Amino acid sequence: MTAAASTALRTDHYELTMLASALRDGTAERRCVFEAFTRRLPDGRRYGVVGGTERVLEAIENFRFDESELERLAEDHVVDETTLAWLRDYRFRGDVDGYPEGELYFPGSPLLTVRGTFAEAVLLETVLLSIMNHDSAIAAAAARMVSAANGRRIIEMGSRRTHEESAVAAARAAYLAGFTATSNLEAGRRYRIPTTGTSAHSFTLLHDSERAAFESQIAALGADTTLLVDTYDISRGIATAVEVAGTGLGAVRIDSGDVGVLARQAREQLDSLGATGTRIVVSGDLDEYAIASLRAEPVDGYGVGTSLVTGSGAPTAGMVYKLTEVEGRPVAKRSTHKGSRGGTKSALRRHKDTGTALEEVVHRTGPGFVEPKAGPHDQVVPIPLVRNGKRVDDLPSLEDNRQRLRHALVSLPWEGLKLSSGEPAISTVFHAEESV
Repeated sequence: MTAAASTALRTDHYELTMLASALRDGTAERRCVFEAFTRRLPDGRRYGVVGGTERVLEAIENFRFDESELERLAEDHVVDETTLAWLRDYRFRGDVDGYPEGELYFPGSPLLTVRGTFAEAVLLETVLLSIMNHDSAIAAAAARMVSAANGRRIIEMGSRRTHEESAVAAARAAYLAGFTATSNLEAGRRYRIPTTGTSAHSFTLLHDSERAAFESQIAALGADTTLLVDTYDISRGIATAVEVAGTGLGAVRIDSGDVGVLARQAREQLDSLGATGTRIVVSGDLDEYAIASLRAEPVDGYGVGTSLVTGSGAPTAGMVYKLTEVEGRPVAKRSTHKGSRGGTKSALRRHKDTGTALEEVVHRTGPGFVEPKAGPHDQVVPIPLVRNGKRVDDLPSLEDNRQRLRHALVSLPWEGLKLSSGEPAISTVFHAEESV
C-alpha cells in the first residue's frame, strides 16, 4: 500500500461500533467538534513540537473504504448493512484548523480542531492520533538533539530500528526538526529530503584488507566520501584512509568506544597527516545527552538512530482526541486526571517586544465569547487546514515549517531549552470571558 492509498482500515473497531450505534439511534448527523490535545508533556520535556500535519491532511483526503475493505468488514460481521452502505460513500466534508507543523505546543494547546458530523469526524480519531503522536514525538526528540548539536551536522540513520513505514515518517519528522539529512532513500524520494550515508563494518570485513575496502569505496565515490575507520584499530585505520584518499579525504566515521576521546585523538592524527579539512563524524547509540556532552570535542557531525526513532524515551506525544461540542453545546469529560474542557477553542501566544514567548492563552471561540486582545507581538497559533473537506491552498511547505521551528525555539525563554527536567517552557492559561 502506498502513502496515497486508502487509509480507511486504519480506523479502530470501536470507532465503527460508535458509528453503527449512532446511525441506528439518529445521532450520527449531529454537528460536532473534536479536538486533539495533550494533557501533559512527556517527563523531562519543556516543550512539544507539532509533527505530521501534512501527513494528517493526506490521510484525510485519502480516507476511503473500497470494496475489498467493505467485504472484509461484512465477512467479519464488524458492522451491519446500513453502516456498510454509509461507509461506501464516506468522504470527510468538514473543516479542520490546527497548529502548523514545526510549531511548539504545551499542555492544553488545541492542536487540531475537527468540525463535522459526529459520524464523519469520529472515524478519523485513530488515523489522526497515530500520525500526530508518532511524528510529534520524533520531532520533539529531534529538536532537542539539534539544539544539543549547536549548529553541527546531524544525520538521521534509524531505519533499522523501527517499522519500515515508521522509518520513513521518522526521517521526515527529524528533517522538520532540523536534521541535515537521512539515510532513508524512501524518505528522500517521497519528501525530497537530502540523503547521505557511508559503508558499514561488513563492507570492510568483506575485503581482504582495510586498505582494499577503502580503495574500493574511494574508486566508486571519490575522495570526498566518509570512511568508517574503527573496524579494527582506529589509528591504523585513519592512517590507511589518508594514504588511500589523500589529505582531501571528506570525513572519517567513528562508531564505537569513547567517541569523545577517540574524536580528539583522531583530530590530532588527521591534522598531523595534513588532512586538516577532513571531518569527523561520530555515531553509535547517541541521544541528546550524549551529543551535548560532545560539544567541546572536535566533532563535525553526528549520526543518530535508535534514540531518534524511539522518541529518545518518549515514543508517543500522549495526544488525545475528544468531543468538545455537540450542536453548539459544549461537552466535556469529567473523569479524574482525564478531564477535558468543552467548546471550540483557539490559542494566542503572547510575546515580549524582544520576541521571547510569555504564555499560551487558550480561549473559547464563537458566539457569546470575547477573544483575548492580541498585542503587537502576539501570535494566533492555529491556522485553517481544511474547508468543506478540501485542503486549504498555499499551506506552508516542509521547508517553511523547518524555519518555523527554528524561529520558535529561539523565542523560548533560555531555560526552556535545557535538557534537564523542568516545567513547560511557557505556561498555558485558559481564558473563557463571556460577552455581556
